[in-house]
Amino acid sequence: MMRSSVLALALLLGTTSLTLAAPPAPATSPAAPLIERAKFFGNPSRTQAKLSPDGKWLSWIAPRDGVLNIWVAPASDPTKAKALTAEKVRPIRQYFWSPDGKMILFVNDKGGDENFVLYGVTVATGEQRTLTPQEKTRVDIVGTSHRIKDRILVGLNNRDPRWFDVYSLDLAKGALTLVFKNDGYAGVTADEDLKIRLAGKSRPDGGTDFFRVVDNKVEAQPLGAVGLEDSLTTNPLGYTEDGKTLYWIDSRGRDTAALIAQDAATGATQVVGQSAKADVGEILADPKTGVVQAYAVDYLRTEWTALDPKIGAELDFLKTQLKGDIHITSRTDDDSAWIVVVDPVTAPAATYRFDRKAHTLTKLFVNRPELEGADLSAMHPVEIKARDGLTLVSYLTLPAGADSKGDGHPDQPLPMVLFVHGGPWARDGYGYNGYHQWLANRGYAVLSVNYRGSTGFGKNFITAGNLQWGRKMHDDLIDAVDWAVKQGITTKDKVAIMGGSYGGYATLAGLTFTPDAFACGVDIVGPSNLATLLKTIPPYWEAGKQQFYKRMGDPTTEDGRQLLHDASPLFKAADIKKPLLIGQGANDPRVNQAESDQIVKAMKEKNIPVTYILFPDEGHGFARPENSIAFNAAAEQFLGACLGGRAEPFGTALKGSSITVPDGAQFTPGLQAALAAK
Repeated sequence: MMRSSVLALALLLGTTSLTLAAPPAPATSPAAPLIERAKFFGNPSRTQAKLSPDGKWLSWIAPRDGVLNIWVAPASDPTKAKALTAEKVRPIRQYFWSPDGKMILFVNDKGGDENFVLYGVTVATGEQRTLTPQEKTRVDIVGTSHRIKDRILVGLNNRDPRWFDVYSLDLAKGALTLVFKNDGYAGVTADEDLKIRLAGKSRPDGGTDFFRVVDNKVEAQPLGAVGLEDSLTTNPLGYTEDGKTLYWIDSRGRDTAALIAQDAATGATQVVGQSAKADVGEILADPKTGVVQAYAVDYLRTEWTALDPKIGAELDFLKTQLKGDIHITSRTDDDSAWIVVVDPVTAPAATYRFDRKAHTLTKLFVNRPELEGADLSAMHPVEIKARDGLTLVSYLTLPAGADSKGDGHPDQPLPMVLFVHGGPWARDGYGYNGYHQWLANRGYAVLSVNYRGSTGFGKNFITAGNLQWGRKMHDDLIDAVDWAVKQGITTKDKVAIMGGSYGGYATLAGLTFTPDAFACGVDIVGPSNLATLLKTIPPYWEAGKQQFYKRMGDPTTEDGRQLLHDASPLFKAADIKKPLLIGQGANDPRVNQAESDQIVKAMKEKNIPVTYILFPDEGHGFARPENSIAFNAAAEQFLGACLGGRAEPFGTALKGSSITVPDGAQFTPGLQAALAAK
């Protein structure tokens, strides 16, 4: 497959010797009991079930000695499970089966540095090997095949950190053989014979040229191209088993991305699936032939359209049997068995095995059984109009018991957390959301907004966010808050802003550019200076650099540098007058620690209080549950003091965490005492 590279205190007190007052009485009294934060952010009991290609084995991720590892059991008897891996520190979050079903392959990094290494474990013996042992190197899975069982294609950037050379990896021997030396291509697409057929190269305008590859040689002239406007909504998906058809997600000549089938020989194209409201986002393809059987479009919620009547009948059957949104996550090579995950939102997700021959569903597990029976909240998809008429698809969650009519409007206004997604070229969607559920349980309305620039809603919606960091993208968030106030969901003085990555940036922008709009903010790994952010992006994002420049501001031009400066919260730090909590991973390769360090320094120079939490063993976000629990323990005390919601006491929340607080522990209630007790 193609590898895509595109990626304060309540008052200005003037001193750092003061602390926030003890939390006031909650603004609401939710009927739901307080749910322990560890039930939301601790390890799931089991997750990510997969069937081996031959259907003999069932695997999943589950804790072993408190760390997520891979477990395997005979598919006929899941009770005979055994732990196949023994990671002691870093949880395993991604894995897949080798094509022959003999090995489990997984990737992991060290401390969040994102230099992912590929490991293989033989199921029969439990022997684990490091398949890509190169230092300071990131592995990328380029291609796997249902037909070729003994090897896969991987990309490695050890020769040049900017580009991924493609290697054939012999799984039994662990031998790497160079297939394609990459000197400037963003990614490649291989067929079922593991032959590279297509290569994409970034253009100076932020677009991509696509070239045919024959015998690992790239042709001189491109067979197709996209400009900047289509660059995030047009990419090849892969070839059918016979190599005759190439599928694309493609927005060329249209707004929303359609599913396109292209004749590999003639170049003729045919629209397979489309929607006027949103991009085609997922597909189901026949494991044997690679022919697409169904596709999904996600506007307010995910909706599947079957192209194969048999698959349509199966999807209809699953909908009648399972209550919630359905996801097919694994299929055997002979397609006789599926793994199906159902997300009811108001209950934890459950995983089933679907035997297609017997037409039976067998429940395998619930990922968080400790939440079964808990008073979880419904999520309401809503459409909000921005000031210029754009429609912002958003998701609202209210505390259990706060909405007696069940219509998405609380009986009385609530304090609210505006929870902003990262990316920004990503999106919020409908489904169980641990942050939404946790915050709603604490008594807050929670609103997540797909501001302009978010993906999934067509290229025009993305383009509307170009050069709008801290400008119209931020206006969308303010418009959503105004909507919530007008709807009686909250009051203007009781709104916090919180998020990670771009959401962290939005938090900093909210407290600097609109210092009176929010009561407080929680920034998780958010950049404060867009110029230094672009200067320090990882080298393996080289192919996407022009897109960053065209969509954020070009640091190689005077106008671009001014644009980036003006959109950087760092230079408005003196305007902050509301409480701010910052969380950062010391090894973050995307948003370096310096992004948080520099705004904390600027605030301290102006005697503006801030709580700064730093994890020395984390990167871009917090992978270890001990660290997530520790940070969120501080966050809910912080929000409770700011908005008046409920908060679970710290207790032993910092146990096992690497948490450090370089500055401002005294500004978050209970944090100093919890650190001392740790």
